[in-house]
Amino acid sequence: MAVTVALAEDNLIVREGIAQLLAADGGEIELLAQCDDVDSLMEAVEAIRPDVVLTDIRMPPSFTDEGIRVAALLRERHPRMGVVILSSYSDPAYALTLLESGLEGRAYVLKERVHDRAQLISAIHSVAAGGSVMDPKVVEPLVLARTRAERSPLADLTPREREVLAQIAQGKSNAAIAEALVLTKRAVEKHINSIFMKLNLAYAEDVSKRVKATLLFLAASE
Repeated sequence: MAVTVALAEDNLIVREGIAQLLAADGGEIELLAQCDDVDSLMEAVEAIRPDVVLTDIRMPPSFTDEGIRVAALLRERHPRMGVVILSSYSDPAYALTLLESGLEGRAYVLKERVHDRAQLISAIHSVAAGGSVMDPKVVEPLVLARTRAERSPLADLTPREREVLAQIAQGKSNAAIAEALVLTKRAVEKHINSIFMKLNLAYAEDVSKRVKATLLFLAASE
């Protein structure tokens, strides 16, 4: 079954270019709507309920972070709807804000990658299935800040802690991690606290800890 998509991009040329890329996917992607601002996008979402929203990060009316705000709103209204953010900005702050409402079904892809149709299509399929995708260039500054030492702090994690971190990267709750790894919730909490300490995240805000740990894990996977 094709993944249905609503596309939001205020630049007509870019929007048409992306539409052509999606159409060339051999029927695996079905583009149901093309929008040029947030209002028309939200109207389309409520009317057609696409599997995935593919949106520019900055659109009318304010050209600031409309795409990220749409993602947060959809998390509340349609939690299973995937969102792929297309952005010209590799500043990790944008990605962190996007992931604050949860990792599941979210992707942050730089526009410079859009010419690579396979990467864009892969991101759409990933978020439709509940996965998450972060552009390596977005993750890189966070990784570099922690790898200037002789080796990465990820190397300090035990095999079990790596398993727990992999589960965190999938957006799972502590209870879900405990069930998946056949551990007690107390044991999971203990492992997570140890992970945060080793990654120098012990004093970050609760949401930010999980997001930053996940970005480090994804970067290591790349």
